[in-house]
Amino acid sequence: MKTLNEILKNITVNQIIGNTTIEIKNIQFDSRNVNSESIFVAIKGYNVDGHKFIEKAISLGAKTIVCEVFPETINENISYILVKNSSEALGKIAANFYNNPTKKLKVVGITGTNGKTTTATLLYRIFESFGYKTGLISTVVNYIHETEISSTHTTPDQVQLQKLFSQMIDEGCEYCFMEVSSHSIHQQRISSIEFVGGVFTNITHDHLDYHKTFKEYISVKKTFFDNLQKKAFAITNFDDKNGEIMLQNCKAKKLSYALKTPADYKTKILESHFNGMLLKINEQEVWTKFIGNFNAYNLTAVYAVAIELGLDKLQTLVAISKLTSVNGRFEYFTSANGITAIVDYAHTPDALKNVLETIQEIKKGTSKIITVVGAGGDRDKTKRPEMAQISAEKSDKIILTSDNPRSEDPIEIIKEMEAGISTKLRNKVISITDRKEAIRAACMFAQNGDIVLIAGKGHETYQEIKGVKHHFDDKEIVRETLNIEN
Repeated sequence: MKTLNEILKNITVNQIIGNTTIEIKNIQFDSRNVNSESIFVAIKGYNVDGHKFIEKAISLGAKTIVCEVFPETINENISYILVKNSSEALGKIAANFYNNPTKKLKVVGITGTNGKTTTATLLYRIFESFGYKTGLISTVVNYIHETEISSTHTTPDQVQLQKLFSQMIDEGCEYCFMEVSSHSIHQQRISSIEFVGGVFTNITHDHLDYHKTFKEYISVKKTFFDNLQKKAFAITNFDDKNGEIMLQNCKAKKLSYALKTPADYKTKILESHFNGMLLKINEQEVWTKFIGNFNAYNLTAVYAVAIELGLDKLQTLVAISKLTSVNGRFEYFTSANGITAIVDYAHTPDALKNVLETIQEIKKGTSKIITVVGAGGDRDKTKRPEMAQISAEKSDKIILTSDNPRSEDPIEIIKEMEAGISTKLRNKVISITDRKEAIRAACMFAQNGDIVLIAGKGHETYQEIKGVKHHFDDKEIVRETLNIEN
């Protein structure tokens, strides 16, 4: 519990009406969750303006309102706090409420279009293996040391984040590795987090339903690095054409990693097989259980962060050699009759291209690639035809199917994907709306030595249709169809 004065510390307030000595027991920005001990922060969101629900919050018992515009009617029993940006203020309020936990925790943020989950998760595993109590905030799952907490967003909201950090401190955690999404940067969800370091993986076509233009998407990502403190470090992928742009106005220690260009952390792939690859990282060889250029980048970023945080170089490489793939990221299964199925979260054109090119490089002789792919509803529509064309170019057969259609008609989504496939490649394509049947069909088409890629959902264990989440796990369907035991 904190007084209003305590949770407003170091927050720029334009005007206060009412008592600031009242006690606050919880912070809410959704009026439906308000009670008599709440402070309600009215946020102008992407779809909904919280200012419209101020009166509802008061009716449910809120005694304090934080807002950017005072309501027309001022209630003399309510304290009103006027701020310039409610979303930014919410982060600071939450940090103060939970005693500013990131001042006592070494937090590293990983941002980029692809590779965030793998990089953050592998860092968590390495630091845990070194005996450090560590936190993880990711798309797949959150961890407070060994305690697993379900994840609903890539980056949680301001209040959830500060609560998680506080719990990590209570558990004795020293480090936390977290994914930083472009939405969270833009919505000020990461305001008031003191990062000791940041990583830029790459930036490609994604989230243009939200950011509208690729330039804006880049600009939002860049602000994460612009706001890093001088004592922090910033590690960027120099092989990405926007890698240097991320660090242009960055005050932190600037570092780079790459496979193709000179960098502080340089990696070369010496060998690549289905069961792993041999890497040379800064002149030291290491065998890993990962495959693909994209994973070589991820592992290089992991190594760079570990070294910058003070881990021993040789011991870090030994730890990297023991790591295994992250849930839903290039997970592969081989049936008794020699069919390999790969389940991957690839849901952007670039991620799909990377996975398919990796398979092409490793597959043997006449082995065929059969790809099952869809596109999520209520998301960036412009990438749908591009993803379909990439799949057709780099596969021997593709099955277009449903992903998470959400409120859209899956048939219409598939039609938009079909429109991107060139005439000469149409004979490779069939469409099966039912995702389970599509996966089964792909496995039935496959023969000894062939590879079935099921792209898009990866770790997810549900399919969202018309606002309802139904249980659905690509890996379960693959194991069942190919008679592979868990």
